[in-house]
Formats: sequence, C-alpha cells, structure tokens
Amino acid sequence: MVGGELTGSPGEVISGISTDSRTLHQPEATLFVAIRGDRHDGHAFIPELLDRGIKAFLVEELPAYPPGNASFILVKDSLKALQALAAAHRRRYGCRVIGITGSNGKTIVKEWINQALSPDQKIVRSPKSYNSQIGVPLSVLLLDQHAETGVFEAGISRPGEMINLESIIRPSIGIFTNIGEAHQEGFLDMEEKLEQKLILFKDSSKIIYCSDQEVVNRIITKRFRAEKLFPWSFGKESDVRVSRRDGAGEEGTRLDITFGDISLDLLVPFHDKASIENAMHVVSLMLLLEMPPLVIQSRMADLNPVAMRLEMVKALHGCTIINDTYNSDLNSLSIALDYLNQQHQHAVKTLILSDILQSGKEEGILYAEVSALLKRKGVSRFIGIGPALMRMRRQFPASAQFYLSTAEFMSYITAHDFRNEAILIKGSRSFRFEKITSRLQQKNHRTILEIDLNALIHNLNIYRSKTTARIMVVVKAFSYGSGSQEIANALQYQRVDYLCVAYVDEGIVLREAGIHLPILVMNPEVSGFDGMMDHDLEPEIYNFRSLFSFLGALAKRNLVSYPVHLKLETGMNRLGFREDELDQLFEILRQNRHVRIRSVFSHLGTADDPANDAFTLKQIETFERMSSRIRDQYPYEILRHILNSAGIERFPEASFDMVRLGIGLYGIGQHIDEELKPVSTLKSIISQIKPVRKGESVGYSRNFIAPADMTVGVVPIGYADGLRRDLGRHGICFHLNGAAAPVLGNICMDMTMIDLTHLEANEGDEVIIFGPGHPVTELAEKLGTIPYEILAGLSERVKRVYFQE
Repeated sequence: MVGGELTGSPGEVISGISTDSRTLHQPEATLFVAIRGDRHDGHAFIPELLDRGIKAFLVEELPAYPPGNASFILVKDSLKALQALAAAHRRRYGCRVIGITGSNGKTIVKEWINQALSPDQKIVRSPKSYNSQIGVPLSVLLLDQHAETGVFEAGISRPGEMINLESIIRPSIGIFTNIGEAHQEGFLDMEEKLEQKLILFKDSSKIIYCSDQEVVNRIITKRFRAEKLFPWSFGKESDVRVSRRDGAGEEGTRLDITFGDISLDLLVPFHDKASIENAMHVVSLMLLLEMPPLVIQSRMADLNPVAMRLEMVKALHGCTIINDTYNSDLNSLSIALDYLNQQHQHAVKTLILSDILQSGKEEGILYAEVSALLKRKGVSRFIGIGPALMRMRRQFPASAQFYLSTAEFMSYITAHDFRNEAILIKGSRSFRFEKITSRLQQKNHRTILEIDLNALIHNLNIYRSKTTARIMVVVKAFSYGSGSQEIANALQYQRVDYLCVAYVDEGIVLREAGIHLPILVMNPEVSGFDGMMDHDLEPEIYNFRSLFSFLGALAKRNLVSYPVHLKLETGMNRLGFREDELDQLFEILRQNRHVRIRSVFSHLGTADDPANDAFTLKQIETFERMSSRIRDQYPYEILRHILNSAGIERFPEASFDMVRLGIGLYGIGQHIDEELKPVSTLKSIISQIKPVRKGESVGYSRNFIAPADMTVGVVPIGYADGLRRDLGRHGICFHLNGAAAPVLGNICMDMTMIDLTHLEANEGDEVIIFGPGHPVTELAEKLGTIPYEILAGLSERVKRVYFQE
C-alpha cells in the first residue's frame, strides 16, 4: 500500500493518524507520520512520542536504537506514503464524495453543505480548513462504513499539487467556488492557477460553478464536456438561474431561482455578495441531488454563520475565554481542546459544551467518545448544556455539571463561579452561547484590537524562511500592544527558540502564564534580581556596574553558571561593552564561577535605511570581531546575534547563530511588506449619527466649524484608548463600509467625531481605524511617527480579541 518496510512489533492496532506531536488524541492507538518540513522534522520528536505512549510510526529514517515494543514502517517519502494510504482508504468506500476547490469560500461552502444535508444522511467532512497536502489525506481518512456523503476541500499554492489531492479525494461531484488573487505568487498567471485547480474534477460526473465569472466559464467549458457541467448564473442562460429581489429585509436576502420546471422563492439569511454566492453553490447542489423544494427553502433559511476562527478574550476574575459558539461536532471539539491546552497561563481548563447536533451517531456512543476525549485532553471542569447531555450525564465524571438549557445555566451561574480558568465555550448556534460569553467577559468596551494569530504565525514563518538561524522573538511593551501572554503562548506552540522582554516584571508575567522558553531581560534592575533568579530569567549585562551587581546577587545565593547575555557596543552608542573594555571583562569573568555566557549580541541602528548601509556593515564587522574574541576565550557554545527585523530582511548573511524578530512579526516590514500580513485591526462602532448645521462646531475648543450642513458620526474611541488628540489636524480618516470618513476636530478622551455626510452608514456599523487594507504604517506616516509608537501606545482598556483559524 505504501511500499514500506516494517521493523519492530507488528501487532499494533491503529485507530488514528497524527502528523503533529502536539495534538495527540489516543497515543496508544495512533500512527505518527514523521514528515520533514522546511522548519521542522517530525523524526526529531520520536523519542518524546515513545515516552508518551505511541507505538507505531511511519518514518523515512529509523531511530538509532529503535525499541522492540514499537513498530516502524520505513518509507522513502512519509508525505507520499500518507497520501497513498489515504487514497487506498478512499477506494474502500463507494459513498458520494463532493470535492470543493477555488480561491475563496471553500470552507464556508463545505460547512453549509453539511448543514443542508446532515439532517438526512451521515456526512464526513474536512475538519476546519484541512485542504493542504497533509490536511486532505487526514480528512479523507475519517471516512468510515457509516458515511453516506464525504465533503472535502482542496487548496493548492503551486502547479503539480492538485494531482496528488485528486487521487485522494476522487470527487463524484465537484464545486468550484471562484477564482481570485489568493496564492497567486505560485503561478504564472490566473489562468494557470485555474487550470491547476480544475484537475480535481477530471473524473467527476458533475461540476457546479458560477458561469458569471468570465475566465472560469471560458476555461471550464473548453476543458470539460457540456454534460458534466452544472452552472448557475445571475443573468446568463444556465442550468440554474437566480435573481435577487429588491428591498431585502433585516432577516436576509430573497432570491428567485429557476431550474427546469422548478421555481423557488428562497430566503437566505445573509446580505453580502460573497455569502449569496456561497449559498448558491449549496442550492445548486441540493437541486442536482433532487431534494424537495420545500426542504431546500427550509434549510437555506436556517443556514447559520460559519465561525472561521476561535476567538480569545479576557474574562472576569482572572479567566480567559475561548469563544467557539457557532458549531459543535467531535472533530472541531478536538481541535478547540488542543487550542485550550495551549493556554498555559491557567492550570484549570474548563469546557462549556452544548449538545452535539446531527452527529449521525447513537447518543450513548457519541457522548462516551466525548467523555473519553475530555479525559485525554486534560479538561479539569466540564459543564454540559442540553437535553442530550443531561440524559448522558452518567458518562461523565461526578464533578461535571449539567443544565437543560442555556437559560437554566444563566439562571444558576454567575461570573463569580469562575476564577483563574481557561474557559472553552463550544456550542451549536441554536444554544445562543454568545449570552454566556457576554456575561463572563471582562470588558464590554466596543473598541477592540483584533489580533490575527494566523497572520502572526505566517509572518514568523516568512522570517524563518530568510535564515537558518535560531529565532528570538521580542515581546516587550505588551508585545507591541498585542498582549504578552497570548502572543508568547502562540510563539511557544510554534517552537521559537527564545523570547526577549524589556523588564523583569514582563518576564515574571510570562513565567506565571506557563511560558517555559528561555527569556532574555534587556533592562534588568538590581531591585529585580531576586525575581529574575526565582523565575529563571536571563539578564543582559551591558557594563561593569551591572556585571558586579549581578555577580554579587548570585554569590549571595551561591548560584553557579547562571546564563547571561553580554551586550556589545558597535556604534549605536546606547548600552554595551566597548571593544577596549573586553580584556578587563575577560579578567573579571575568568576569576568567577557564577555566570556562564549564553550569548553575545548588539543592535543595528539603521538596518532599515539603505542610505546608511555602510554604517550597518561597519557595525556587523565590529560585532564579528568583538564576538569572535569572546568566543575564543571559552570552550563552550556562545550564541551570537545582531539582526533585528529589518536586518533579517536586508542582511541575512549576518544571521550568525540567532536573530531577533520584533516589529516584523506584526506584519510591518521594510522590504518584504508584500509578503507579510497585518496582525492587528483596531476597530470600533458608530454610537450615534447626528445632523450638524453649517456654522456649528464639533468637539472641544470649536476646532472644527462645519462649512456646510453635515452628517456626523460619534465613535467611542479617544485619546484614553491611545489615539493622538490632534488626529483631526493630520488628514486622518477612519473607514466604514468600504469608504473613508475624515476625523473632525479634536479627539476627546473617549470619543471621536467623523464626517459621514456622503456615506451610507447606520448606528452600530463597524469602523476601522487601522487593519488590512488600511495599514498602521500609513497612519504613522501621516502623524509623523513610527508604527511602534501607535501599537505600543494602545491603552489596556481597549479589549484585545485573539482569533485563530
């Protein structure tokens, strides 16, 4: 099947497959596939996994001393072997399989198909957005003898990838969502990308697509026979024709649909164009499957939004909420529990779970699996809500709590019942768990800073691709305003090598949040030495005063070989030992046993400025000379690092042993900006809209006088949130509904007024201050400052919301 050679014990029974050592479900029944990637090699985790109970491995290389009680399947290429295994598994089952590809909307269409079909049949679908070369085989391996329909999405980023995914999915029905700019960098042009994606449908009996996108229609009709095609359109002659009624109400959009002799009046509970398009793919599938018109009408009207991300917010009494309140099934529960376990700042892990609806499994079997999953994932406290969970309560520990409904839970429980816990709130949409989130969360300020952890990880990997050196990430200043603990947790999960903070207190917060990575403290103070040593933090030593002070503190505790980091002066004239001080430094260190040099480093002052490249190269040359002298004095490894974010971009040849990543992590780069993704979005809402007559003033000091009759919006964000009071004097605009709204007058402490005169806007509409499409760099440039100042200056009263797909 995979062309491998078995070594070791042949008797292992496997019920699951994993490629990630961090997310194991049942170690004793798991086959671990060790895949070599650009940044990690799964083979490196085999010793750890053996200790955790895994007994079966698919590998490209055997361990030096393979234990006799474990099985190893040796193959040439682990990824290709995994794909071959999934392809063979797919051939075992003759159920209908729907394959989805396109640039956008794949996951939403897949989830809506599940909502539309699952009341009548057992659906197996890709978890979340598992559509990659690894995600697709892991998804298809979920098929079993009970599956009636499989729904799998496929995504590619370069030519040659789709043929692998097609051989695994082998869809009987294909859905092409649309073509856009996503992943365009891997292809010559849009047409090549489209041609590559369509490989998925080479043996499909029907292909559903929108014929209104000209390039899609032209290439699909040229490539496939007409009898294979099942197009829909808003205007053209097509198998399915749709028109949108005017005057849609708040409940959604009304569509008139014609298919042969069938005419449908549909209500779709969404207004935006993308959602209507996604919904039409689902309607077309239901028509193709000859589902009754009344069923189609009912199920489309009941479509629920798809939560594409897990949100994390601060809660009352030292808690953290992970909000996943739109859907609930066993696969997504397992993924959400993995995310819960990343939150090391809380020892107590709590799950609030609703009934799992339409699972296709018998209740007793389903909730036995849920109970076993909670035990494996180390859930400390379980609260079940719903009649099915109430009936199945004996499947769970005696300490578990159960309520028939969300209303009953709300009547018994208050925020005071939760303290210092990480709380995963996971529920089907019908249970309205957002009411629970609202009661427990710490801040209800409508101004929020959204932090996209997927974008942060993307940026981390972009910088990793520029160098083979270790990565130290700077998380000082509340992680540039993004939140220290949450960012550090994500970085620890991504296996960065070091963290760096400015002050001891910042490092202590991270240690108390469960961060075990080594942490460099750049500005250690004598008053913080005890706390630093108590929490295994590593100081920067930059002059003889700091060295003698720390040696004295170590001597009092009789500590030896404590790791320190020597800062060198190479031209910035800030902190650091000068070159003419090195001989004296060597003499002092030679006479004591209390410290061990972990690294030597310096800082580039103009790495972002090509006009000063000669100065930067001089700094690097000086650092090379000074650090080499230090390394020559000691028999052990001493790390060297000088590059910051701009340095990694422009001088990767000077990476030495480690680089320090700071502002670049948040999507702000000097020369690779197009490769990076913005991490932070500052947003608020319109609290009030009011008319202002010509000649009337707006705000304090009458700084703005209306030149004509105007419409003004009031936004609840002010200088107490971190905005500059003089924002209105710099031509700054906020953005809403795709349009720019100029700031008027002086910023108030808690409010800002914007010009809505020529815009369509309603009270409650979302307002973007900066984010994707409106970068913080542009705001900084207009204010004559740098993005660091804006991000680090955001007040802690601005609610931080973290989300991850």
